[in-house]
Amino acid sequence: MSFVPVNPRPMLQDLVDKTVLVRLKWGETEYKGRLVSIDSYMNLQLSNTEEYLNDKLTGELGQVLIRWVLLPPWMATLRLSTYFVHGS
Repeated sequence: MSFVPVNPRPMLQDLVDKTVLVRLKWGETEYKGRLVSIDSYMNLQLSNTEEYLNDKLTGELGQVLIRWVLLPPWMATLRLSTYFVHGS
C-alpha cells in the first residue's frame, strides 16, 4: 500500500459533533471527546473530554482546546488510517 497525502481539514470538518480520540505527538496521552470545532490553525476544541495516559483513564476534563503543535508533525499530510476514531 502506498502513502497518499490527504488534506486533514475536510476530514476533520466531517468529524465535528462526533466522538474522536486524539493522540498527542508524544504517543502516551490521548483525549477522547466530542469534536466541537476546528479553527483555521487546525486547533481542536473537544467537549465531554476524558484523558487517557498509557490507555488508562486519568480523569474527566470537560472542555479542552488542543493546539495543533501538540499533534504529531505528520498530521499535516494525514494518512487515511487516522488517529481520529469516530464512533458515536
